[in-house]
Amino acid sequence: MISKKVIVKGKVQGVFFRDYTKRQAVSLGLTGWVRNLPDGSVEALLSGEEEYVRSMLDWFHDGSPHSKVDEVLVYDSETDKSYSSFDIRY
Repeated sequence: MISKKVIVKGKVQGVFFRDYTKRQAVSLGLTGWVRNLPDGSVEALLSGEEEYVRSMLDWFHDGSPHSKVDEVLVYDSETDKSYSSFDIRY
């Protein structure tokens, strides 16, 4: 299992990006969370099997249908087994 922290920049707020992120993460069996940041970007924490985390990282480059992703920043994170689902944080 691995975990990654992700910051997605571009037109990613107000376009259901968090909802689509949750749907994609759940379909891949990932745990963690996603939230909007005050600067207009979106932050996520992903935990799961490496191949599925990598697939999610690839998905972030396209994003939701109405988003326009300019940049995806990925950071290693401590694997946190306390998450049992993938949630949208407010």
